[in-house]
Amino acid sequence: MTQGKVSVTSKSNNGSDVHPQSPAPPSYNEAVAGEIPCYSGSYSGDGEMLTEFSWDDQNIRRIFIRKVYTILMVQLSVTLAFVALFVFCEPVKFYIQTNPGWYWASYAVFFVTYLTLSCCRGPRRQFPWNLILLIIFTLSLSYMTGMLSSYYNTKSVIICLGITALVCLSITIFSFQTKFDITSCQGVLLVFCATLCICGLVLAFVLPFGYVPWLQVVYAALGAILFCMFLAFDTQMLMGSKRYTISPEEYIFATLSLYLDIVYIFSFFLQLFGTPERA
Repeated sequence: MTQGKVSVTSKSNNGSDVHPQSPAPPSYNEAVAGEIPCYSGSYSGDGEMLTEFSWDDQNIRRIFIRKVYTILMVQLSVTLAFVALFVFCEPVKFYIQTNPGWYWASYAVFFVTYLTLSCCRGPRRQFPWNLILLIIFTLSLSYMTGMLSSYYNTKSVIICLGITALVCLSITIFSFQTKFDITSCQGVLLVFCATLCICGLVLAFVLPFGYVPWLQVVYAALGAILFCMFLAFDTQMLMGSKRYTISPEEYIFATLSLYLDIVYIFSFFLQLFGTPERA
């Protein structure tokens, strides 16, 4: 036996076997050389909300999608309850229409909570504050949607609700089934947003001098088309199989985006197809 080495076949002077030397533990680089499949990709927990995330673990994606749509169904149920209350209950309808201050208060709450959930990662990811903010956001937007619906004929509100449900369901199914990557069409959405903003500014400038029906129709049609495209865009980001996806930690933002798309689609459909109650 040479100095500094141990042979597994060597024996001691009294003839007994010498136990083989245990192999040295692997180094850190060797141990982490192979990535765990479900966490491989470019996403990290502190990375960007919109990222090219690798959805290798299908179970994570299913849990994420199920959580988002469960919360979304609760939000839509709350909004539907507000709309039904403000449309069918005459005393409530009279109260909210004669007290517009509540609308502007709810708009302020909606605006603050929306900015907080959209721009601040901490509150958006920290439980239970993220759910508390989402509940406040949902209640404020539901109040605004209910008040808007109260100015339209009951039958037209029901028709617009049905149209919205069918359109949103069709867009969701299309987004899940199509191979076309809608998330790569950000430029088209930007152009539509700019056009809608310009049309809205023109409408706000012209409205004090008189109502222009065709301009209102153009604005509502552009808004409905834009938010239908946004619904498809956000749905595909939720799926995780396209170029851009939302990370699994951002279930609050994903729910917020889908909910806002659907509510805006309904409000623009009301402007397009709804009949004002006093018309």
